[in-house]
Amino acid sequence: MNNKKSYLAPLLIIGVLFFVMGFVTWVNGTLITFFKKAFSLDNTSSYLVTFAFFISYTVMAIPCSMVLKKTGFKNGMSLALMVMAVGTLIFIPAAEMASYPLFLVGLFTIGIGLTVLQTASNPYATILGPRESAAQRISIMGVANKGAGIISQIIIGKLLLAGAAAATPAEELNKVVVPYIILTVVLIALALLIRMSKGLTEVSEEEDDAGAAGTLTTQRTSVFQYPNLVLGVIALFSYVGVEVIAADTIINYGVSLGIAEEEARLFGAYTLGGMMFGYVLGIILIPKYVSQQSYMIFSAILGLVVTFAAINTTGFTSVMCIAVLGFANAVIWPALWPLALSGLGKFTKIASALLVMGISGGAIMPLVYGGIADSIHDTQKAYWVLIPLYAFILYFGLIGHKKKSW
Repeated sequence: MNNKKSYLAPLLIIGVLFFVMGFVTWVNGTLITFFKKAFSLDNTSSYLVTFAFFISYTVMAIPCSMVLKKTGFKNGMSLALMVMAVGTLIFIPAAEMASYPLFLVGLFTIGIGLTVLQTASNPYATILGPRESAAQRISIMGVANKGAGIISQIIIGKLLLAGAAAATPAEELNKVVVPYIILTVVLIALALLIRMSKGLTEVSEEEDDAGAAGTLTTQRTSVFQYPNLVLGVIALFSYVGVEVIAADTIINYGVSLGIAEEEARLFGAYTLGGMMFGYVLGIILIPKYVSQQSYMIFSAILGLVVTFAAINTTGFTSVMCIAVLGFANAVIWPALWPLALSGLGKFTKIASALLVMGISGGAIMPLVYGGIADSIHDTQKAYWVLIPLYAFILYFGLIGHKKKSW
């Protein structure tokens, strides 16, 4: 699969899937602010949106890897889109019943579908071409993902947050009905198209398992015998934590500083725009000018510096520092996957599932942030929670990924 033409068509299809993942994932920042107002929630309760969405990755990652073993990548992706469609459809009765718990059930169901999609698509993109340019390919996927996120925040933000508030909470919640019906139809149509597509072929996760890595793989009996994977899971947990906090708390943060909701609704798009810029740089620079791990080290250091700046500046400047974290975060994900999966061979699918479980950082860390913000009554100082997360990512980039034995 090292011939560029042979994997161009599959990568195009995977790019469409990353666009879909981005659209439904990054609308959460808008939903947090929307539900907080509609249901009169505190910070901690409003971040149950990200908890319900991302905790499904931990609960379902291993079962989803078992599903993929039976269905293969292609049929698994089609199934994932159908499950996501069920989740978006749940938003309709949730709006009619004005039920926040039912909305959370819908988000959890969408997350289940995304778990299958992530477990299939990330290793697929990694394996399709040369491993040394894997971060470049996943960066291209990241542009599709974050581009969709910007579009979803602008469109859904305009529908849900812009203009005068509706007269009653019930009328406010009815704003989600039409967009989520459309989203359901799109997901079902994509599921059918993927099912019928001839562009996606199965690839072997053992394709790059050669030489010393291949020897190690045949000698080892457990995925937990690979330190680069185990530490990679913790690093990915930390990464998704900082990524989701930067993208999904920024609107609420702006509002807490007294910035009008009409203006603040676009702040999440600024963070995602920073990520897109970082991805484009990654595409240009990796691997020709800089290695994927060097870029990740730079990103972690930048994250630490910008977090300190966000905590120690005021007003709109501080908000923009949180947006700049999007740029700092951009290439960590695509660089981390190939480093964590290096030499896993036959364990790649289960290893991918474990990495996907690390996405639960997006469930837990925003809740931690919200809890701290509520307890100290300071949404700015709560960003200190980012410091140890970036520090561990830096450790993984410098040392952790090189460990081949305990």
